[in-house]
Amino acid sequence: MRHPWWRRAIFVVLIAICLLFSLFPKEYRAASTLTPSDPSSLGLSGALGQLGALNTVFGNQTAVEVALKIGRSVRTRELVIKRMNLVERMGFANRIEASRWLEREVEISSLRGGIIQVECVNGDAELASALVATFTEALRSQLATIAVRQTRYKRDILLELVSDANKALAIAQSNYNDFRLKTRYSDPSFAIGAIGQRIPVLQAAIKAKEVELNAARQFATDDNISTRQIIAQIDALKVQLSQLQGSDPKADNSIGRVVRQSTEAERLERELTLAKSLYYNYRRFLEGTSVEDLTSAANIRVLENPFLDTDRQYRMIPLMLALLLALLA
Repeated sequence: MRHPWWRRAIFVVLIAICLLFSLFPKEYRAASTLTPSDPSSLGLSGALGQLGALNTVFGNQTAVEVALKIGRSVRTRELVIKRMNLVERMGFANRIEASRWLEREVEISSLRGGIIQVECVNGDAELASALVATFTEALRSQLATIAVRQTRYKRDILLELVSDANKALAIAQSNYNDFRLKTRYSDPSFAIGAIGQRIPVLQAAIKAKEVELNAARQFATDDNISTRQIIAQIDALKVQLSQLQGSDPKADNSIGRVVRQSTEAERLERELTLAKSLYYNYRRFLEGTSVEDLTSAANIRVLENPFLDTDRQYRMIPLMLALLLALLA
């Protein structure tokens, strides 16, 4: 233009119009803040830890990321549409159109400190507050549903494991008891050990009798009744020692039988110990799922209930156009 003042006047008018549209119609911002809860915040960390149920049902994933994923899911938007009856209330053609509108209107983001924010900016303050409140409740209910489903799935697996471990424990206990009845040992380990300890006892007794025999032979011959008695005792002890040192596993109180029975006893005791350990551990984990039921619904805490921001809200597109025109003027 030939006259710069006309050019500037046009830019001023355009900037004023853009600024006016950035302020009117007035918009309202509704928001709420949440944070995923943990067992320690509920005072149940001790009970959960003792019962083996301290792990989160979401595995190693960050709870905030899981909450964001669920909050942005189609299922959560469908719950909001159903609870607010948005199709009829807003005049949408179908639920898909309502879901797309809801995805644009409500924003879910994460803040520092593991805080989740649900935000809606709309010209209707009542609608914005209702959307944020409904979205918050839908998010909490979805997280609770997943937690309950995961806890139920874990309980079903543990019930099956406990049942199998109980059967294995019964079999191991029965085999161990049969071994005790067959060998007539109330405590197989102690009884077998006692038999093994008799060998050094007999060897010591034989040496003592041999010393006694040598002393007796200094004053009497082998035909003496006392000497013959000592010799007979030594022979009897040697027979017992020979029987104990035999390698035949069928011979009573022999080393071979002790070795075979001790090996069998150790195997049965290992199986019984393992079966007991598995059974009691699985049962402890199963008891932990009952405590998880108490915390499954308390999966997220609301830090701020839905509120309307008192700050003035500006429409960003007209405001950005005003700034662009100001730069071009």
